[in-house]
Amino acid sequence: MSTILAVENLSQTYRSGDRSLTVLKDVSFSIGTGESLAIVGPSGSGKTTLLGLCAGLDRSVEGSVNLCGEVLNDLDEDARAAVRNQFVGFIFQNFQLIPTLTALENVMIPAELNGKKNAYSRATELLEKVGLGDRMDHYPTQLSGGEQQRVALARAFCNEPQILFADEPTGNLDESTGQLVEQLLFELNQEMGTTLVIVTHDLELAEKTQRIIQLKGGQVVADRPAANVAQ
Repeated sequence: MSTILAVENLSQTYRSGDRSLTVLKDVSFSIGTGESLAIVGPSGSGKTTLLGLCAGLDRSVEGSVNLCGEVLNDLDEDARAAVRNQFVGFIFQNFQLIPTLTALENVMIPAELNGKKNAYSRATELLEKVGLGDRMDHYPTQLSGGEQQRVALARAFCNEPQILFADEPTGNLDESTGQLVEQLLFELNQEMGTTLVIVTHDLELAEKTQRIIQLKGGQVVADRPAANVAQ
C-alpha cells in the first residue's frame, strides 16, 4: 500500500497581537492509499486545523505535509488549489452548496473545473446513487439538510478524488438522516477506492473507519485500529 498522505512534525501557531496560540504541536502520521481514518478529540483539540493543513487549505508554521506526492509547504496558494482540484474531495458540516445553482449544477462544479467532458453524466449518476434523481433541478433552499448533505456527498465524489476529507459530515443532521449519509459515504468510498479522512466528535462514526487518531491539546495521544470497521 503506497502512502497518499504523510504528515511530519506538524505544528501550527496563530498570533493575536502580542499573544500566540499553539493549536497543533509536533503531529506526525501517514495514511495509505484506500485507507479510512477518523480524527477525534474534544472541541479545541486541533481537529479541523489539522484537516485544513492536510488538505492544503492552510500552510503550517512548522513541519511538512506531503499529499499525493506534493509537498504542500513548498507551494503557494494557487499551486495548492491546483493540487486540491486534481486530487481532493471535501464534505463540510454546513454543506457549502452554492445557493444560486441547482443540485445538479453544484455536483458538476469539481469535474467542470478540471475540464472533464463527462461532468453532466457523472453528476447525474451520483445524484441517482444518493437517492436524489428526482431533485436534480432543485435549489439548496428547496432541499432539506439531509438532502443538501447528500448533494455535497455527490459533489465530493464527482471529480473522482484520490482522497476525501470530511469535517463533521453528520454534525448538522438528526440521527436517522446522519446514519443514511454515513452509509452512503462508506458505500461510495468503498466503490471508488478513495482514501477517507473524517474529523468527527461522533465516536460511533469514527469506529466505522479502519483507524482512529485522537487529539488532545493539539497533540496525538492515541493512534489505533478502529473496533468496528465498516464493511
